[in-house]
Amino acid sequence: MQYKLWNGASAIIIRDNRVLMIRTIDSNSWSIPSGGVEDGETVEEACIREVAEETGYEVKIVKELHTKKTIIKEYKVTTKYFLCEITGGDIQYNDPDEEIEEITWMNRNEISKLIYTYPEDQEVIEQLLSS
Repeated sequence: MQYKLWNGASAIIIRDNRVLMIRTIDSNSWSIPSGGVEDGETVEEACIREVAEETGYEVKIVKELHTKKTIIKEYKVTTKYFLCEITGGDIQYNDPDEEIEEITWMNRNEISKLIYTYPEDQEVIEQLLSS
């Protein structure tokens, strides 16, 4: 099978010991802001753009955390995770894909009880909240 490649970026944003989480329409699972890298942009630029599109916040990248490689259906997926810090903006529902249902800040207790779109993210988020 010939796989298609998909490159993406994910942002973990922590403020006041809470993490910014999003839930998509018709879903009861949560994720961090993320999306695909578009032609002509770096993975860092994609991360910053996706956060702005999905949440309304402007961010800067603090550091690269890790890279997740997986296969989803016919795609070889590579997602870089970044720890980001808010530099401006407010929560806004302006996602061009119109997929975002809810944007909220969650504490460690709430994070531990969530259903995750990508369950492997939970451990990373909880480690960052406890550090």
